[in-house]
Amino acid sequence: MSKDTIRTTCPRDCYDACGMTVLVRDGAVRKVIGDRIHHVSRGALCGKCALAYNGAFIDPEQRLTTPLRRSGPKGKAVFEAISWEEALADIAARLKAIVSTRDARSILHTHYTGTVSMLAGWFPMRFFNRLGATEVDPDTVCNKAGHVVLADMFGTSLTGFDPDQLPNARTLLIWGANPSHSAPHLHEHWVRSSKARVIVVDPIAHETARTADMHLQLRPGSDAALAFGLLHVIKRSGLIDRSFIARHVEGFDAVEPAIDAASPQVTEALTGVPADLIVEAGRQFASGPALLWLGQGVQRQPRGGNAFRAAVLLSIATGHLGSPGHGFCYMNGPETRGVDITFLMAPELRRDGGSSISHIDLADALGDPERSAALFTWNNNILASSPSQSKLRAALAREDLFTVVSDLFMTDTAAYADYVLPAASFLEFDDLVLPYFHDTISAQARATAPLGQSLPNQDIFRKLAAAMGFSEPALYESDASMLQQLLAQTRFKGSFEDLKVLGTVGFGATGRVQFENLTFATPSGKIEVSSSRLKAEGHPEAPIPHADAPPAGGLLRVLSPASAWLMNSSYGNDARILRQLSEPQVYLNARELASRGIKDGDPVLLKNGTGALQLTATVSADVPDGVALVYKGRWPRTAGDAANVNVLNPGLRTDIADSSAVHGVTAELVAL
Repeated sequence: MSKDTIRTTCPRDCYDACGMTVLVRDGAVRKVIGDRIHHVSRGALCGKCALAYNGAFIDPEQRLTTPLRRSGPKGKAVFEAISWEEALADIAARLKAIVSTRDARSILHTHYTGTVSMLAGWFPMRFFNRLGATEVDPDTVCNKAGHVVLADMFGTSLTGFDPDQLPNARTLLIWGANPSHSAPHLHEHWVRSSKARVIVVDPIAHETARTADMHLQLRPGSDAALAFGLLHVIKRSGLIDRSFIARHVEGFDAVEPAIDAASPQVTEALTGVPADLIVEAGRQFASGPALLWLGQGVQRQPRGGNAFRAAVLLSIATGHLGSPGHGFCYMNGPETRGVDITFLMAPELRRDGGSSISHIDLADALGDPERSAALFTWNNNILASSPSQSKLRAALAREDLFTVVSDLFMTDTAAYADYVLPAASFLEFDDLVLPYFHDTISAQARATAPLGQSLPNQDIFRKLAAAMGFSEPALYESDASMLQQLLAQTRFKGSFEDLKVLGTVGFGATGRVQFENLTFATPSGKIEVSSSRLKAEGHPEAPIPHADAPPAGGLLRVLSPASAWLMNSSYGNDARILRQLSEPQVYLNARELASRGIKDGDPVLLKNGTGALQLTATVSADVPDGVALVYKGRWPRTAGDAANVNVLNPGLRTDIADSSAVHGVTAELVAL
């Protein structure tokens, strides 16, 4: 009996990027646990990963292990097993027929963060660039507005504070993030153990908010108004850094009149946050050093771009940039490790300059035969995650929409495919993980061979390129070559094999200082609060203290943040995860239920003009008045009416960047 212990890294869409230890016996994974010496996991996996990685991910009965061809109606998941050769030949023939008679841009492809490892996440773009297909912009289903706004103001959205700066900070302001669900190890070992005073801004009193020193529980959609209220306190207290603004900021004067008008009393009326808490929080943040963590949930609202522009003014007004313990963070991209991943996508293979649409427009595009002849879906499950769920389901049922899905599991989306291609899991191939919070690099190490005939994404798209007869060498570049090029851009001097031994490496004992030289990649070289670029697109030239009006007519604002037991929609098919989720629930406070004559545990219907969702009413003191909380990510087929919360989303889009404004959905609550 042979035994091995493999160190690897979790490549999920999570701030933590935990180190893991995989126990392998006779070539099969027997157990996946936390790496005891990893700086984040510290020997333990979060609950959801511990269940899924020791459950569905290593279960050959649940995994897809052979190519499949549809043999029944779309959506019924009736398939026959075929060889890779047969599948690839027919897929290539169908694609060639499309591009010979119409524009290749009628072939759409969707992808996102089923894995965020470098090769599996980005190499397939080479195939689609060569094909000339239309990309469904992945960030539009998640965080595009925040990226566009921060890049406009600072020249980048992907260089935030280094988490290792927290010991130098007196205040940590977490705005619209829920580490207890989305970064459980950071919640436990970084936030809760910090000596900094923690302030949380969120409509929901989640665990991180409840354990914080201060929770500003604002009404949904009033983030910008709250930011201006905090700025009013800072200005009134004489804590605006005028010297910093004069040297490093353009256009701050454009927001000063609105700051002057945003008194704590005015802000309380707009946001529901008590005036005394606004005063206390404003002074605490301004006293510095202070870190501002901007969560992705903030910008998933109708005025999400404006909300981001307003919130980051706190760091600008106080001059909390360029020195230890100061800064803000949305995400830390590969650039913080010196890495440019553009070469992984080989944009030079593209012949027409590129083509993309928003996830907000996906259902309409797929429903129109003039706009879409074929669909590839890889690394995501659009029927669980995208808006306009009912319309999207109807579009996927089109017999003339040639659909190929690559996945580990038979998802709701895969059930509508003409061909399903089995993908290998992260435990089954080597790759590199560049976490989007910590400034580290980590090895994803192969622990076992791919199950059955499954293949890593890279191999699947190399084979597709060959079947299409494409000759460009970039389409066939080896994993080893790309891993070497990625590592060569970093300060790590070893090989990938060296990194596998270490697991994860960082770069320096002291944390990187965000914008240490106070230079910004904007046209002016300064932070640009006023934006002629955004004004030209029809947006306010500078951020404004907007607050959404509360829903009228008894409607509820439906918030759908991350679940404690799912990673977006990942893990939604694992039996033990499903037991943790129990039946689909909607959480409301006792006052809201009582006003409608509904009791805890009653069956209810959330409905609007887009759809309806049957749920169990559950009392929660964490939820404010006027709000219905329904966690995202459940696979539709695991719910009684084969739908999840996205059935209520008509495709609301943010003010900036055509991104998802899912937290702006409203619905009526009806007793059954």
